[in-house]
Amino acid sequence: PDVQLEHMFVDNGAMQLVLKPTQFDVMLCENMFGDILSDEAAALAGSLGMLPSASLGQTTGELTFGFYEPAGGTAPDIAGKNLANPIAQILSVALMLRYSFGLNGAASAIEAAVTKAILAGFRTGDIYTPADTAAKKVGTREMGDAIAAAV
Repeated sequence: PDVQLEHMFVDNGAMQLVLKPTQFDVMLCENMFGDILSDEAAALAGSLGMLPSASLGQTTGELTFGFYEPAGGTAPDIAGKNLANPIAQILSVALMLRYSFGLNGAASAIEAAVTKAILAGFRTGDIYTPADTAAKKVGTREMGDAIAAAV
């Protein structure tokens, strides 16, 4: 495979992430710096609710052991209030299907469904902008239903 490796100090990596985020496919760093850089990347994506994450371990054959979760954590302050953006969790499932189970088609279908829901104008509060007249502000359940319907 065509893989390029570049080492950089974390302060430069943080700056490069803002200046030209498309140069990165993967950033590999220890936990503290990973937490900091993932929060920075969330600002670029618009919200922590948009970022899936995977902590990948040993690969056996084509499959990789991993731990998959939204980058934003648990958000206990909004738990049960139909306010959380489920996209990061849903995309984390897509990562799990692809890397731990080898189900690339299913993962791609989920990713396409998320894109379709966003393009249809569905927005949870964290990514909603009133100036976007095509956007429809929805809660956790409605966003999840829109994505499920698009699969």
